[in-house]
Amino acid sequence: MKTVNHWIGGKTVEGTSGNYGPVTDPATGAVTTQVALASLEEVDAAVAAAKDAYATWGTSSLAARTAVLFRYRALLDARRDDIAALITAEHGKVHSDALGEVARGLEIVELACGITTQLKGELSTQVSSRVDVSSIRQSLGVVAGITPFNFPAMVPMWMFPLAIACGNTFVLKPSEKDPSAANLLAELAAEAGLPDGVLNVLHGDKVAVDGLLNHPDVAAVSFVGSTPIARYIHSTASANGKRVQALGGAKNHMLVLPDADLDAAADAAVSAAYGSAGERCMAISAVVAVGAIGDELVARIKERAEKIKIGPGNDPASEMGPLITAVHRDKVASYVTGAAAQGADVVLDGTGYTVDGFEDGHWIGLSLLDHVSTDSDAYKDEIFGPVLCVLRAETYEEGVALMNASPFGNGTAIFTRDGGAARRFQLEIEAGMVGVNVPIPVPVGYHSFGGWKDSLFGDHHIYGNDGVHFYTRGKVVTTRWPDPADAPAGVDLGFPRSG
Repeated sequence: MKTVNHWIGGKTVEGTSGNYGPVTDPATGAVTTQVALASLEEVDAAVAAAKDAYATWGTSSLAARTAVLFRYRALLDARRDDIAALITAEHGKVHSDALGEVARGLEIVELACGITTQLKGELSTQVSSRVDVSSIRQSLGVVAGITPFNFPAMVPMWMFPLAIACGNTFVLKPSEKDPSAANLLAELAAEAGLPDGVLNVLHGDKVAVDGLLNHPDVAAVSFVGSTPIARYIHSTASANGKRVQALGGAKNHMLVLPDADLDAAADAAVSAAYGSAGERCMAISAVVAVGAIGDELVARIKERAEKIKIGPGNDPASEMGPLITAVHRDKVASYVTGAAAQGADVVLDGTGYTVDGFEDGHWIGLSLLDHVSTDSDAYKDEIFGPVLCVLRAETYEEGVALMNASPFGNGTAIFTRDGGAARRFQLEIEAGMVGVNVPIPVPVGYHSFGGWKDSLFGDHHIYGNDGVHFYTRGKVVTTRWPDPADAPAGVDLGFPRSG
């Protein structure tokens, strides 16, 4: 059986802990690979490699760093299909979706290639007699990233390209459920000329995570995952004096006003709810229909959802693949059956779905729940699967109040033809990312991604300007060079004057 090992110090390093985790092909249910799970000694080795590399990488020129990143971008572009194939094999998403993931990750690599303008400092001259003040940003040292299973290439690329462009070295702990893409990303970085130890990939479970959170040589931690784990990452790393950005879960709402184009809204709801089998934190999982349009909107969503082709991710005809594990599939299914017991109308029931010839795969069909109560578990919890809840509101105000009452505040959207209502919505809604007739408002790379409330722990969003600020720290330098003609200033115990 194939084994996925660590990538430490610029080379593959076999696991020594003796512990391995299974990696499954979600379309067949078969275990195809095992992944080494790191011990604390292996965590130390990865961090030590990154610390050694920082001694030279942290003082390298911006020109040298960006030259590597430009070559890296070219290699990633040439190997898009190979990266996507690994994602499909271990995550299960369809190949076109996996290619889209790689493309969005490449956006951040391209942003990192232009890091020179992001790291420019500021200078004020003659703030006092012959005194200048400058502000600069410097790297932190060794930083770590802990990433989820649902985007095994994109989310790591949201982190390490910016981190290393800023002069840091990086230890990546990807999900043990689909680890191979991360190794390929590291191998291509080495091929591009990234020095040994600047990017390390450490596979593991909670032992590895806690090892990074507690390690004294790790200066900062980036995380994307569920809210309970994000809260744990933030509290633990912060208690150890580390800088933390921890992006948590979501319950993204889409408000549909009576004047909206219902065909466009239905198309958007299906795409945003069921794309990537709903396994994404920006999925629309709750539609709030305002006024009398609810029944018609649900009918149009149902009509479209019934036509979605579900099958193996490597089948070009498939539009949606399986879920990552059988355990997760069963958990998602339990929300559908539970919603019926809690009073929802089950318009589409995807539980029990199978694909001919792939009966052991982690399959589930599309589910559509109408008249869902805000007290229902299907509404309150992040399901992370192809389940769409529809709620009803009589007015715009009622709909916004319902949405703002959610503890999550990741992304949200409004569908309307009314510019005034849209403008009011983007100011009143309590979420970090807002779409106006755009169902999944993931920002482009030069704007930052992140939510509010229980969807983000820490002060910085990910990538964009926030990402650069997270991976650097500011320093202010006040300089005075006396003129040769100056007389000695003498001792002055007063507070420094600016005049």
